Amino acid sequence: MKTVALSAHYDGETIRLDEPYPLPENAQLVVVVLSQDREQEDWSRLSIQQLARAYGDSEPDYTEADLRR
Repeated sequence: MKTVALSAHYDGETIRLDEPYPLPENAQLVVVVLSQDREQEDWSRLSIQQLARAYGDSEPDYTEADLRR
């Protein structure tokens, strides 16, 4: 079986896939628990917002000549 990364969550009792995926019976799985570090999430969210602002729709299109100046 090829390696596939799937999103999932723990509902308090079982691990549930976020989207259906055909798994054969007794398939071997590796589970990685992602940290829920709020500060890291806040910094990531802020970074995404600032990048969106810096490279938003109002950003001019630069030509190759502009890059050489």
